[in-house]
Amino acid sequence: MSFDRLAALRLSAGLILLGTLLGCGGDSSAPSGNGSSPKPDLGKVATNPPGKLKRIIVLTNGNAPFWDAGAAGANDAAKELNCEADGFQVVVERGEFDVAKQLNKLRQYAGATDIAGVALSVVDAENAAIPREMARLQKAGIKVVTIDSDVNRETARDSRFAYLGTDNIVGGRELGTAAKALLPDGGKYVTFVGVKTAANAKERIGGFAEGAGEKFTSVENLGDGGKSDVARVNVREALNRNADAKVLVGIWSYNTPAIIDIVKQLNSREKLKIVGFDAEPQAIAFMGEGMLDVMVVQNPHQMGYQGVRLLKALIQNDQKVVDEMLPDHGSSNGDLYDTGLKLIVPNEGSPLSAELFGKKTEFLKLDAFKEWLTKYNLTGS
Repeated sequence: MSFDRLAALRLSAGLILLGTLLGCGGDSSAPSGNGSSPKPDLGKVATNPPGKLKRIIVLTNGNAPFWDAGAAGANDAAKELNCEADGFQVVVERGEFDVAKQLNKLRQYAGATDIAGVALSVVDAENAAIPREMARLQKAGIKVVTIDSDVNRETARDSRFAYLGTDNIVGGRELGTAAKALLPDGGKYVTFVGVKTAANAKERIGGFAEGAGEKFTSVENLGDGGKSDVARVNVREALNRNADAKVLVGIWSYNTPAIIDIVKQLNSREKLKIVGFDAEPQAIAFMGEGMLDVMVVQNPHQMGYQGVRLLKALIQNDQKVVDEMLPDHGSSNGDLYDTGLKLIVPNEGSPLSAELFGKKTEFLKLDAFKEWLTKYNLTGS
């Protein structure tokens, strides 16, 4: 083969590879429900060639199945909002519930020339370095919003344009209200979460205490660093230390399946109420088996979708969309976009009813919730 022909073949192969990498939407890791999915590489930030698509990044706090729905929402927005035609590539990059790695990502984004916007779920609201890096991105002209978990709003509100997600205090109250209805005489409870200093963790736990009321007492709040194996150890040890606990509360999405795994092993379901946030596929199956009393479910699909929508509007100076999404931006809470809550109960036998909860909370039985998931091609939320 001649040198000229070999060079031409290499150039052609390179162009084909480049074509496969560029697109409107993508997820940098496989869905977390697949046991063979690769770990996200948080040490590299790919850069598109000059003149090509600008990236809108969705950076998650971790790689739980919760974010499969978030990634689907971001990619749906990429398609429905014609991102590629407007010069944007939507990319979902999954974190590892690690502050240092999230910081490393943000620092690298600031040095990239092809990033136009970033939507991130903040790992630790009390770590001042994260909002500093977010502010640095804004100074570089990159639009920044938070989804799912916000910064400390008292000290770092200006580090992002807006927060899109659940009102976690309200969500916690609704879960506490459910616990109170399930167990009117109250009792001791244990909460389980990934990172205790994350804004959504603190807000949900505080809200739960408010909703549950005076008859309930928190005996432990255990963090696992985002590791499901540690989460299971925490449940077993908490039950060993607190034989009289009445309610186990899953604060992050994987905590509830971890709770149920151990409760099943210990055959202790009859003396415990189990309540939790989010609806991982395993949690949905457990509710169908009678192992879970209630789920307060967020809408990660809308977090991903609306996060991309707002970033695209900010980048393009589309004030009409910004005003539609945040009509009171500039007021005290005008930078908060609520993606809504659902409260899910088993199909039969639950003492809970819609009248117990806020008017904005959608009350659904399990089968109706499954129908909603099917409508959006989701397996969890």
